[in-house]
Amino acid sequence: MTVAVYVAMYAGALLFLVGCLKRIYQYARTPFHLRWELYPVPHEQPDRARYGGSYFESGEWWLSPQAVHHRGDWTAMFREIVFLRGLWEFNPRLWLPSFLFHFGLYLSIVTAGLAIAGAAFGALIPGVVAGRMTADAFVIAGWTGATGILLVLAGSIWLLIRRATDATLKNYTKAGDIFNLTFFIAAFACLAYGFLGSTVNGASFEEIARGALRFDRGTHVGATAGLGLILVSALAAYIPFTHMSHFIAKYFTWHSVRWDDRRNARDGIVESKVAVSLRNRPTWAAAHVGADGKKSWAEIASANPAEEVRK
Repeated sequence: MTVAVYVAMYAGALLFLVGCLKRIYQYARTPFHLRWELYPVPHEQPDRARYGGSYFESGEWWLSPQAVHHRGDWTAMFREIVFLRGLWEFNPRLWLPSFLFHFGLYLSIVTAGLAIAGAAFGALIPGVVAGRMTADAFVIAGWTGATGILLVLAGSIWLLIRRATDATLKNYTKAGDIFNLTFFIAAFACLAYGFLGSTVNGASFEEIARGALRFDRGTHVGATAGLGLILVSALAAYIPFTHMSHFIAKYFTWHSVRWDDRRNARDGIVESKVAVSLRNRPTWAAAHVGADGKKSWAEIASANPAEEVRK
């Protein structure tokens, strides 16, 4: 069991990283988007961002450099990532179970980071200070880990019940959604029983973290805790290759579509990207568009579909 747990943990982390990099590469190479006039844009000047204004309100705005307030972007991202602000505003009934689920995942990620740091400090930087830092890291990891496991478990069970009983979610619930939530429930239930149960039998979380760093096969991992770690590792490897990788898509949706208000200046980057997009040869199923894979976007955009129909 011990070797299987170590292999699963390293393989899961590697596949998660590879999968995320693949997703980032795919999104970064997508064609240039069509401009969306969506406001407010958070990196606008704060007095304008409050009511949804933009720099286009200024007279002769093209003569002045565009001011970008990145603090607004980071603030908006923090509110959405940590507190799911969009869900709170547009679907408040689903907010609480989703918040519990996602915040539990964040705490689980923090726990993994603390475990890696604690094990590394103890192995690479011996001494009193490093020993104290290691002890503190694992104490904090114990609290964040226990809280994260319980929150993910509660949130995933609640979300599964909502999807099974809420008629408004019926059209949005597929077999894959049920499988994903069941996967989370199974994995975190094993972790909860293996590490937080009253009859815990085997190495502690700290001992497993230290053993994984050294690949110490003498560490005794309990059966239930080991199964939970294997399932969580498999879950980590699985997430980037599914629609659950929306955390990557969100970044590009925000920065490359919703908040991209760059000017289309002559000989600028926007003009060059538009020129590339106009050379693309799209294939759409809608016959009236005429996107048969032979015509470029420039040809399609300059044609009149109504004239083609009359002919």
